[in-house]
Amino acid sequence: MTAPHTQSQLRAQPPGPTRRTALALGAGGLLTLSGLVRPTPAQAASTIRLDNVPVVLRAGSRAVVTVNRTSGHQARVVFWQRRNTTWTPEFLTTDGRIGYGGLVAGTQRRQGSGATPLGTYGLFSSFGTHGLQPGWGLPYRKIESGDFWVQDNASNWYNRLRNQAQGGFRWNLTGENGSERLSDYGAQYEYSVVTDYNYREQVRYRGSGIFLHVNGRGATAGCVSVPRHVMVALMPLLHPAKVPLIAIGT
Repeated sequence: MTAPHTQSQLRAQPPGPTRRTALALGAGGLLTLSGLVRPTPAQAASTIRLDNVPVVLRAGSRAVVTVNRTSGHQARVVFWQRRNTTWTPEFLTTDGRIGYGGLVAGTQRRQGSGATPLGTYGLFSSFGTHGLQPGWGLPYRKIESGDFWVQDNASNWYNRLRNQAQGGFRWNLTGENGSERLSDYGAQYEYSVVTDYNYREQVRYRGSGIFLHVNGRGATAGCVSVPRHVMVALMPLLHPAKVPLIAIGT
């Protein structure tokens, strides 16, 4: 998923101390931050903490989404940008969601567990139900009929977007090898960003399809979700040049 906005490549190619909260309702219903976390100066070390979540930085990273579980499957999700040498919180939601299976180290996750992997992951591509909008920077695919996210552990396309007509996976399986037909989740996947969890080197049975997407009715099956207006705000702010990351903690 390297070439921006190229559908065939989107299918096939891998990408190479907290303080008192003071909230104000911003434009579009977003919660803006005025003292949730003291902005953290960018450091030379590869790991920093934002909203008390460890973030393993990558070269050039200037945009981070932190996910801090508050209770049960609820989480506070904050969007940060690096401005000069300072990490600044831009907006947050207290209605983030994680998986019904809780949190688990990424290397210990099992497919079908409903757990969300702890750690820092890249945000490198996106998909959804709308056409590509001006200003969206990540490679994007509008969901087509027959599009699946492959969870068939026997497939070479494991943890990849693949259309049923292309073959290469058992699209009609259920259970732990059952792939997700993306059109079945039109509300949640209206706006969806793909993480690189278990993507570059797919480990079978570790799990696939860990996205940042729109909230459903409750917990996710392992993804991170946020209210729809947050995803609308994020789509133009995530760009490959910013090397965007998502950091999931407690």
